[in-house]
Amino acid sequence: MKISTKGRYALRMMLDLALHDNGEPVRIKDIASRQEISIKYLEQIVSILVRAGYLKSIRGPQGGYRLAMSPKDYTCGSILRLTEGSLAPVECLEDDENQCPRSENCATLLFWEKLDQAIKGIVDKYTLEDLMDWQMQSGDNYVI
Repeated sequence: MKISTKGRYALRMMLDLALHDNGEPVRIKDIASRQEISIKYLEQIVSILVRAGYLKSIRGPQGGYRLAMSPKDYTCGSILRLTEGSLAPVECLEDDENQCPRSENCATLLFWEKLDQAIKGIVDKYTLEDLMDWQMQSGDNYVI
């Protein structure tokens, strides 16, 4: 599994919004500048997050974006699934019930299930608040 730039940038953007929340909307051009990501690409990601209810859009000259919920309410997995789709390592694990006709006799299924559980165990364990804490603890060691 490889997370695309869309997923990585979505996490960075959400973290940037959380860290720069001072009660005022954050402008996309400011995020783009801090993150060194094109405004056009961020606009594509923003539209996904707004449609999902993860961000609030504030219009007008002083407009911008704000998180719709508290940082503790966003898991990294939920953000990645919005931008990446399924995080399952193999297609047969994407649905709630395995539809593969070979699943009864698949020698590798247990391995794929364990890998899927490990991925979910990490991406669904950590929240935007955890990322914020790591950023604050690291000082200037991490660039978001």
